Amino acid sequence: MAQRLEGKQVAEAITQRVREKSEALRKRGVAPTLAIVRAGENPSDLSYERGAMKRAEKAGIEVKRFLFEETVSQETLLAEIDKINRDDGIHGVLIFRPLPQQIDDGTVRAALLPRKDVDGITEGSLAGIFTGSGNGFAPCTARACMELLAHYQIPLSGKRVAVLGRSLVIGKPVSMMALAENATVTICHSRTGDEAIRNICRESDILIAAAGQAGMVDEGYVREGQVILDVGINVDEEGRLCGDVDFERAGAAGYITPVPGGIGAVTTAVLMQQTAEAAEMAETAKAAAGLVE
Repeated sequence: MAQRLEGKQVAEAITQRVREKSEALRKRGVAPTLAIVRAGENPSDLSYERGAMKRAEKAGIEVKRFLFEETVSQETLLAEIDKINRDDGIHGVLIFRPLPQQIDDGTVRAALLPRKDVDGITEGSLAGIFTGSGNGFAPCTARACMELLAHYQIPLSGKRVAVLGRSLVIGKPVSMMALAENATVTICHSRTGDEAIRNICRESDILIAAAGQAGMVDEGYVREGQVILDVGINVDEEGRLCGDVDFERAGAAGYITPVPGGIGAVTTAVLMQQTAEAAEMAETAKAAAGLVE
């Protein structure tokens, strides 16, 4: 049976590092602050928000919430984002998506300053990931995958990595991040073909499952000793949270992240990590411009 790569200890290690950075920033008069922007009361958003606020408290990150009715106009939301952009006391922003249907997602993403985009949703942030410039922030789930591998000392250099899914939230950015670590990456998607996907996955050293299909990865996708990161968040027929990997049937693999308790547990810690980094960069930029002593 595969060993579980638990996310809790990874999240706690990141949180401790963030807390130390937050305390150092406070000594310089900077309180790292995250803005949460939410329109409506989607249950999954509310759950993530509660988790994020608990993690923020542990990490020494302050949180300001900007909450709107689901009927909020695009004009009102954009005006608030503009205020947040101009508020030097806010260093990072989390905007819950999908947004209500009357609001254009692309317009909202374009309105947010990339230097405050700690959830990696703007084109500026994604460009930094794809060009390797180091500018902007990665989507939190993609970086959570990399943080978990680093924590468990699982190297990427020279390894074959298969990624199931090509979304901008996880599939594409995590592929670029693995490539930057000198992995050989293959992205599989709905047009790859079932047999080809299974073959590619079996041949990989590391499999990152982010297809959004409950239990898709079974014994036909895995081989002995393989590392599997299950990024899927699904609900099974019995109403239970589950991933893209059938944990029991994929047991021949060497290591698998559980759902829940795997990558998802690391994501909010990464959100705080990137907020602290944004605060640090903002302070450094001020110092370079001679705006602080």
